[in-house]
Amino acid sequence: MKAMLQRLFNVRRDEVLPVFLAVVFFFCVLVALMILRPAREALGLRGGIDAVRWLFMGTALITLLVNPVFGLLVSRLPRLHFITATYAFFACSLVGFYLLLVLAPEAIGVVSGQLFYVWFSVFNLFATMVFWALMADRFSLEQGKRFFGLIAVGGTLGAIAGPWLASRLAAPLGTPALLLLSSAFLLGALGAAWGIARCQRAPVAAGPRVEGTSDDELAPAVDERELIGGSAWEGVRAVCRSRYLLGMAAYVVILAIMATFLYFIRLQMVAELGDDLDLRTTVFARIDLITQIATLLLQALVAGRLMQRVGVSITLALLPLTTALGFIGLALVGSLAALIAFEALFRAVQRALMRPARETLYTVTSREDKYKSKAFIDTFVYRAGDVVGAQLEGLLGRLGMGLAALASVAIPLALAWAALALWLGRTQQRIAAAGGAPARAVHPTTTRLRRSST
Repeated sequence: MKAMLQRLFNVRRDEVLPVFLAVVFFFCVLVALMILRPAREALGLRGGIDAVRWLFMGTALITLLVNPVFGLLVSRLPRLHFITATYAFFACSLVGFYLLLVLAPEAIGVVSGQLFYVWFSVFNLFATMVFWALMADRFSLEQGKRFFGLIAVGGTLGAIAGPWLASRLAAPLGTPALLLLSSAFLLGALGAAWGIARCQRAPVAAGPRVEGTSDDELAPAVDERELIGGSAWEGVRAVCRSRYLLGMAAYVVILAIMATFLYFIRLQMVAELGDDLDLRTTVFARIDLITQIATLLLQALVAGRLMQRVGVSITLALLPLTTALGFIGLALVGSLAALIAFEALFRAVQRALMRPARETLYTVTSREDKYKSKAFIDTFVYRAGDVVGAQLEGLLGRLGMGLAALASVAIPLALAWAALALWLGRTQQRIAAAGGAPARAVHPTTTRLRRSST
């Protein structure tokens, strides 16, 4: 049975424990997020769709301000310490929102709902970004191709379990209690992160590959006392200097624009159903559930094998091609049912195939880029793409143009997106063949730590 499972999921015996802990880690992160997401959507819509567009701009601004703070943590603290600080901050924030709901319920209104919307959007990006940064730091490129898709299954299961737990517990425990539950799952995620680091092999001197060496033995080894060092803004500068990182940033911008187009189409169609908050929350939750089930099937059965067989380039290009075809169908039909089918397919391909493939792009970068540059790209750059998409969609709406006009913008952009995906995959192969990104200079504190340990 164990051998059959190893063949089915493409995981070797010595990799079972770290992969299992990674699945648990992502499961806990997504449960913590998805317990609260339907309420976030409904609260954000209270001020109207135009207000949501301004909330996107506020979120982008906050992520820009938070990035140097996160970069400073990465520079000054060991890996597990800045990961702990990040998740502990969000867990404490959830407790703070809980106390506000319980002790001052009269303060909850449109403005406080919008503040929660912005905070949750930042929380969502940083929680998942830190997880995938650790995965790219812990596993090699070959391992990422084999089981990043499997690891993503943990997130999908968490995304299914989150809304289910919310629907079961909201009535008997009350909505504020969901915030504490989300905080508890964040702490569980943090425990899994420590477990992943502890089961990593001890650092050894680099050397030539010996025949028969497993991929896990070739995975990056990290001394948990080592500091990455560098400037708090180094991630921004690195993106500006590197064509490879700029390409990843452009890929993320187009992804965000496409996702935002779909997001506002969904908001408009759901808003037409009525003003009832519970009805809107239910519809959003049902769309999420359909999406997660489709994603789970692709992740469990297709993702890992697909990347190995067709490569990262083709896997990255599947979402742009899916998007182009989806907008053609949506422009022709234009119904809520067609939107749900398109969005379910879009999200399933994004999370099951594109996201694991995109995260392998970071396995050939330096450790500093895995955390600092990735943080900048996955938070501010992504939210900047949100802003562009929201404003462009709003402009077309104000001009009285419908889905056909939106499709006329989305389809050419999707084709350029596919070409960029192919370029990124080929560039990754060249970097991997050349031995990966050059190591950055070690922070002086690291040297002192090493000397004291000897």
